[in-house]
Amino acid sequence: MGKLKGFIEIDRQKPPSRPVEERLRDWREVYLPYATEDLRAQGARCMDCGIPFCHQGCPLGNLIPDWNDLVYRDKWQVAIDRLHKTNNFPEWTGRLCPAPCEGSCVLAIDRDPVTIKSVELAIVERAFDEGWIRPKPPNTRTGKRVAVIGSGPAGLAAADQLNRAGHEVTVFERSNRIGGLLRYGIPEFKMEKRFLNRRLEILEAEGVTFQASTDVGVTIPAETVRREFDAILLAGGAGCPRDLKVPGRELQGIHFAMDFLTLQNRRCEGDLVGDDEFISADGKHVVIIGGGDTGADCLGTVHRQGAQSVYQLELLPEPPARRGETNPWPEWPHIFRVTSAHEEGGERVYSVSTERFSGDLSGQVTTLHASKVEMTLGNGRPSFTPVPNSEFELQADLVLLAMGFVGPKREGLLDQLGVDLTNRGNVSRDKNWMTSINGVFTAGDMQRGQSLIVWAIAEGRSAAAGIDHYLMGESRLPMPLP
Repeated sequence: MGKLKGFIEIDRQKPPSRPVEERLRDWREVYLPYATEDLRAQGARCMDCGIPFCHQGCPLGNLIPDWNDLVYRDKWQVAIDRLHKTNNFPEWTGRLCPAPCEGSCVLAIDRDPVTIKSVELAIVERAFDEGWIRPKPPNTRTGKRVAVIGSGPAGLAAADQLNRAGHEVTVFERSNRIGGLLRYGIPEFKMEKRFLNRRLEILEAEGVTFQASTDVGVTIPAETVRREFDAILLAGGAGCPRDLKVPGRELQGIHFAMDFLTLQNRRCEGDLVGDDEFISADGKHVVIIGGGDTGADCLGTVHRQGAQSVYQLELLPEPPARRGETNPWPEWPHIFRVTSAHEEGGERVYSVSTERFSGDLSGQVTTLHASKVEMTLGNGRPSFTPVPNSEFELQADLVLLAMGFVGPKREGLLDQLGVDLTNRGNVSRDKNWMTSINGVFTAGDMQRGQSLIVWAIAEGRSAAAGIDHYLMGESRLPMPLP
């Protein structure tokens, strides 16, 4: 490495961000670019380990020490070439990925890890600014046609890879714009949609065809797509949200998180969303049930909408500040984290079970009734026991359920195709990413279950290699995952 003692001499620097009072007045991104010299110094902290465990932590197998050192040496164009070898969309992962690579950084054994995610984002943004990222259509076409159903990160990664291999790729999306959860699930303050549109324009210029407002299995039969294409990739995500079946769930003002986030994103896109349809937190007492990323997305959104108060409830206990004995390096560290949304306000309450809701005579929710719980582990599975005399109430005009997803929607597409499902309700596949139906493949949350953007991209790339091999008898596309 260029600076042998960089990890000793330089401390980790948090990405610069806009002041809370400023960012709550708009929907623009929270974080700002590093100064170039600060970023190069962060790259210099990488130790170029003999065994780079960050490779193991990253599902894409990103060549992290290579481009950390290239940034330190001011060789940005070589760095973006190295980054694009394994990651089709580093401008998205650099904003949205929780960085499992940093959890596996050797430096993280006893100090703060390298700012891998920030270096990654700086490389790709520099490349766009310099004009190094331009459309590069394939030189030849194979004459094979592939339908990708779902335009989230898995579907788009697969479409990009298959197009590079020379296949004609059409991406179908049931919503009116391409992007899946990247478009309608991720708030603008985490990723402005211009960074999504920028990459989509390149993919389209390279030959990928996008067909929005097309729900395969509903607006067009699945058999029609099978007949017109040589292969199909199912990348529709895990669209069934986990519900909370307690008394009072039917009251008005209780919504799934994704319904709430989608409407706000549609307004940010300029869609005319009527007040009778829009879910607003303005002036309301809000309770968010679920302590994960989706819950944090809801938290940042209700802050910007003008919520009067916000509680975020989590069934699990509060994580420790540092790794526990049962969570050794290089496993993902299950520790207490503060997102930009938490910096902006709201109260987090752990070890809470919602027992019921109550409302007024008009059927509007007014109160959440809950109790504290204790978690115990038996046979590796958690169970939760109510703490005696711990019941409490929270005023709640708006309740958002952000408890994850339980699998893909089966009605329509999956039922018409007749693909086998796993015992968890996800689409089953073989080692080549093919489902039980010949020529039909799957990738992303639809077969994995709810997961991270970096896993979705890695699976899309792997499924593309499986499809390419199926169509051509061989493939030179990389397959990051088995």
